[in-house]
Amino acid sequence: MGDLHCEVTGGLALCLPRVARALYAFSTGPSFVARAQCVIYSGVYAPLAVARQRGGKKIYYCHTPPGFAFDRIDDYLNRVPAWLRGSYQAAASLYRQKYLEALHRMDKVVVNSEHVRARLLALTGIDSQVIYPPIATDFFKHRGDAGYFLSTARLEPAKRVDRIVQAFLAMPEQTLVIASGGSQYDALKALARGAPNIQFTGWVRDADMHDLVGRARAVIYVPADEDFGMSAVEAMAAGKPVIGVAEGGLPESVLHAQTGLLVAADPTPRDIAAAVKAISPQVAQRMQSCCEMRAAEFSTDRFLSSFRTLVY
Repeated sequence: MGDLHCEVTGGLALCLPRVARALYAFSTGPSFVARAQCVIYSGVYAPLAVARQRGGKKIYYCHTPPGFAFDRIDDYLNRVPAWLRGSYQAAASLYRQKYLEALHRMDKVVVNSEHVRARLLALTGIDSQVIYPPIATDFFKHRGDAGYFLSTARLEPAKRVDRIVQAFLAMPEQTLVIASGGSQYDALKALARGAPNIQFTGWVRDADMHDLVGRARAVIYVPADEDFGMSAVEAMAAGKPVIGVAEGGLPESVLHAQTGLLVAADPTPRDIAAAVKAISPQVAQRMQSCCEMRAAEFSTDRFLSSFRTLVY
């Protein structure tokens, strides 16, 4: 969101923060919004178009507050070249003003977790209603226990997969499969140092992911301050316990000691290793039915039913 977009025209590099481009694009269009009878806005830029809606219902579904213009602006500024930081701050300030105006125009603001509700309230003063996101639970089925632990998180710093790798480096008797990619892919492979118990698949097709989840013993997902955490629900839909983290939105889906284990916030590799050792084949089997029942509470049907009450 705070990345730069660059175009080369006539030999000159024209670099503008993406927020400035989004301000223009969503404030001037799309034109069909003006005639709409009901619009559900989703994302951090789409709400800016609400100013063009003349009538009808206006509903905003917020997945994450726009930290790049609010509480996390300093982190994004550090990614911008020094000579562009003044421009970024100006664009972020204008965006923040327009975003707040847009939220006040909404008939209803909806969020995807209690965690996001609390954060949005703190940042904007606007309260909201929680409707958990739709999870395609039907695609995930229990397919046995092949004995490995699975990580599906993107390989980015905030997902803390490096700590999972460090945990398994100290447990050569346990197998970890990392089924994803990202900016840390090469660094994490180097960290694993060819450990035979740690396997990297890279990104896989949906069907292969369903199979990997279905045959795992448990799924490990310990991101920092996650807004909700759909991966945890997908794992439980396959009857797999989740080793999650007691922060962000994870405690809203994973029931500690019933559908998995929640390690302490900001966990160490040792914390993760202890949870792995606690999920024996017998423990995983005992948790299967509870996991499946819990995942059903986040199904697409429940999501649609909840949203229909807002629209009709």
